[in-house]
Amino acid sequence: MWLFIVVFLIYNLLIFYIGWNGLKWLKSIFNGIKRRLKYLYWILLVLFAYSFIISRWAGDHNLINWTGAIWLGLFYIFMILLPLVNLTVYLIKFTNIARDKAIKWAGIITLLIAACLFTVGVFTAYHPVVTSYKISIPKQVEGEKNYKIVMASDLHFSYMVGSGQAEKLVRMINSLHPDLVLLPGDMISDDIDPYLKEGIPDILKKIKAPVYASLGNHDREDPNVDLIKTFNNSGMKLLADEVVELDNGITLVGRKDRGYQDVKRMALSELMVQTNPTKPVILLEHQPYDLDIAKRNGVDLILSGHTHQGQIFPGNLVTNRIYENDWGYLKKGQLQSIVSSGYGFWGTPLRIGTKSEVVQIDISFK
Repeated sequence: MWLFIVVFLIYNLLIFYIGWNGLKWLKSIFNGIKRRLKYLYWILLVLFAYSFIISRWAGDHNLINWTGAIWLGLFYIFMILLPLVNLTVYLIKFTNIARDKAIKWAGIITLLIAACLFTVGVFTAYHPVVTSYKISIPKQVEGEKNYKIVMASDLHFSYMVGSGQAEKLVRMINSLHPDLVLLPGDMISDDIDPYLKEGIPDILKKIKAPVYASLGNHDREDPNVDLIKTFNNSGMKLLADEVVELDNGITLVGRKDRGYQDVKRMALSELMVQTNPTKPVILLEHQPYDLDIAKRNGVDLILSGHTHQGQIFPGNLVTNRIYENDWGYLKKGQLQSIVSSGYGFWGTPLRIGTKSEVVQIDISFK
């Protein structure tokens, strides 16, 4: 309760901080503002600022969802820019430049920078790239010794990541001609409704390779929908604390997410006793924690997402401190870890300093 109160107060103080800066700029533009317009300004700002929270209960009201997402992105950008702008305007008072003129141009430049960052961020979020890795696992498999896996984590299908992005994902995957496709969690963004209304299950069925998936922290159950059954009816096999051995001997281990609605999950050691240690073991673990535990239990390759690599700079500096491997490739003994920054996004349709990606992994077995 106290945490909620503290967060509520801090959030409202930050809204006031943004609003105060905006009002100062408008006054410099129009040489003052009438009282009634001030009230209207604050009312509109508060509605805008709370649109993201309102959107959590808005269902399929796209206008509210998009308004909330846009606010969240702008809020983040302004929290980075405004302290720098305020410091600059403060230092200008030691020059011969008029204060009102400084505020006016600081506001204009700030808005231009924010607009550019937002535009680039949206473009980057909706235009994923392919990131490739070549690795070797010193274990035998049946048949071909070279194997191509495509991984796509954090799809976050929603009304903002809808059928168009799903079609794009399928085209990207099929163009890479993989032997296997792995989706380590967060197929949806908390709500299964847009996944179904956007027709995502039928789109994913167009992937021309076997597909296996695991659960993420945003793959939340709906009392009216069997989530696991829905995913299994989408052209994939969901592994929720399950082990499956492929025809060539590769073993896939899919875990429930560690934060998945407080559901108890099996220990990795319990799952690994079901595997053949002489054959390659690939673990789908949504959050890239406990690499040492995976290493001790004989996992050869662990595939994860979750971090989004921070999604918006400087968030990557935070994820880099939290996770041993927050993005990319890491090798620890026989264990190899690959973490994706994710195909989709959460909260706001922005990526600044990171990229949306599909991961191609070329494995040679020896």
